[in-house]
Amino acid sequence: MLAIMLVLLSVLVGVAALFGWASERVLRLPTTIGTMLLTAVASLALALLAPAFPAPHRRAIEILSQIDFERLILHGMLALLLFAGAFLLDLEALRQQKLIVSLLSVAATILSALAVSALTYAAVRLFHLSGTPTECLLFGALISPTDPVAVLEMLRRVHAPRHLEAQLAGESLFNDGVGAVLFISLLAAARGASLSPGHVALQVLITGGGGLLLGVLLALPISYLMRSVDSASVDILLSLSLALGGYALAEKFGVSAPLEAVAAALALRVFIGPLPTHQIAHEDLRHFWTNLDEIQNAVLFVLLGCEFLMVAFHRQGVILGLSEIVIVNLVRIATVASVLLLLRITRRPCGTSLAVLSWGGLRGGLSIALALSIPAAFTGGWIVTTTYVLVVFSILVQGSTMGLFLRRMKPASAPRVGEIDRPA
Repeated sequence: MLAIMLVLLSVLVGVAALFGWASERVLRLPTTIGTMLLTAVASLALALLAPAFPAPHRRAIEILSQIDFERLILHGMLALLLFAGAFLLDLEALRQQKLIVSLLSVAATILSALAVSALTYAAVRLFHLSGTPTECLLFGALISPTDPVAVLEMLRRVHAPRHLEAQLAGESLFNDGVGAVLFISLLAAARGASLSPGHVALQVLITGGGGLLLGVLLALPISYLMRSVDSASVDILLSLSLALGGYALAEKFGVSAPLEAVAAALALRVFIGPLPTHQIAHEDLRHFWTNLDEIQNAVLFVLLGCEFLMVAFHRQGVILGLSEIVIVNLVRIATVASVLLLLRITRRPCGTSLAVLSWGGLRGGLSIALALSIPAAFTGGWIVTTTYVLVVFSILVQGSTMGLFLRRMKPASAPRVGEIDRPA
């Protein structure tokens, strides 16, 4: 088993390195977008050449079939990716935007899940395709949360103003917990459990609040241990243990592991932020989590491109996928506009842009992982294909064109996402 895992890891890292080099050197594209594009093109080439050269295609399928994508993302990489994303946030900008982040990550996510579900069911009926209300609800729940990995990578690349970075990054980090609880509750209902809206709301409160509380409680002793030694390597190991151990404990206790990871990272930053550099290795921590985040992003986007070989592109799924590109983005515009209208009515200025906030709500590997976690008995097979089509469009089109929406916006001179404020 260890030998197989070593081979898989070697292949993934090797492909990520090679395609990352080609993206930077040849295509002049952002590394993550370039690696996903090149991997998808290579996967397509293998599939098209399979009748003439079956051996490479068959070998690629054998390698990929050994990867449990859902487990790898939800119970592996997500812990470090979320912790890194939250740890590198601009805390002051996030504090200033806490109201709009709260509205987007909770109210807008729930409204989006309901609206996408209803419109998806209407599309299913319009195109005379097979799809039940339960399937549409599950799809609405898994596609509504914006993906923190894709959003954070895009934000670091396009140099958005501080307040927009805080809004998009904060929303993407916190709405995962809400979306995951909705998805799990709906999946339980599909299995026969009797759930009321009040019960779902209570579940969101308990699991979400429990995850946040657990993250803060675990960060407190870790910060004490970090300040008691003067060692960069020990500081890094302690933060790494918090990221992995906290996520595992949250899953063990049945609370929201994504929210625990975010809360733990933010709380650790708050606890160690004021400490001088002779007590905390601020610069070393920043470099470690930045590099680890970028490496994991590259590997994750290679995995997304490789999924092209594993996804069955049925006609129904492709049609719905193209329809969902329109549906999901229209719902995103409507929910964001509702939040901004509410803020304007209550005279709470947020200085944001509807276009940027709407177009910047990317979907990514998290949605695919949730789609793959649905048992075959509860879906006709279109959800995975539809989700993949939408995710590819979101990352390659929305992610690569985000800079166009920012050309007329004056960038802020303050630190951006990924820059830790260091004490003087």
